[in-house]
Amino acid sequence: MSLELYLDLISPPCRAIYIFAKMNNIHFNYFPVDLLKGQHHSKEFEGLNILKNVPVLREGTFILTESVAILLYLTRKYSTSICWYPPDVQLQASIDEYMAWEYEGLHMLMKKVLWVKLLIPKIMGQEVPKQKIDDIENQIQTNIQLFSDHFLKDKLFITGENICLADLMAAVEMMQPMGAEYNVFKDNPKVNEWHKRVEERVGSTLFQEAHERLLTINSWDPSILEPSVRENILIMIQSITK
Repeated sequence: MSLELYLDLISPPCRAIYIFAKMNNIHFNYFPVDLLKGQHHSKEFEGLNILKNVPVLREGTFILTESVAILLYLTRKYSTSICWYPPDVQLQASIDEYMAWEYEGLHMLMKKVLWVKLLIPKIMGQEVPKQKIDDIENQIQTNIQLFSDHFLKDKLFITGENICLADLMAAVEMMQPMGAEYNVFKDNPKVNEWHKRVEERVGSTLFQEAHERLLTINSWDPSILEPSVRENILIMIQSITK
């Protein structure tokens, strides 16, 4: 029974799953789903995932969505190194705590800054007001500091001396603004050094491979958008900029 992963590597959770599977020599068939082309709204994809989002894992008739569930499934199914999700219940709780915080604490902010600094101007042909961008950037720096003070503290990684799922997820989230050439690490040397350690453990070649689509997104041409896709994007833009 083959493992299938449906991913768009512009998405941080998808990158985390891609990197994790590659690092742990988990063989999978990779099915790219282009979010910017609206492929996740196709009838074919809806038949796979009614939620119309990525990532998606499929093994035979078993289908799993949501990145945390997928990562935990892979650690258990393929008996990966215990460093990723240690058996110690307190270390597990630390990882769970970060993963519960991540969506509001990092994911939405990192997504917003990519859109307001790059994608919205490309699609709409006009800049987002500077005050809006400044507000998002200020909140990002506040939450990066929270990550440093609460989750990382004085440790090499979130659970101590070894990389875990939370480190991988956090590292790929913090890369998202790089697509808009905004470096969230420059004002926090401790988080910057942590991020370098994560990339080193992953391996620079794999880390860069997983981020290639993000780091070349500036060359994306929004004129190719179909009307229905553009309409969906405009609705999302309204929620981001309100």
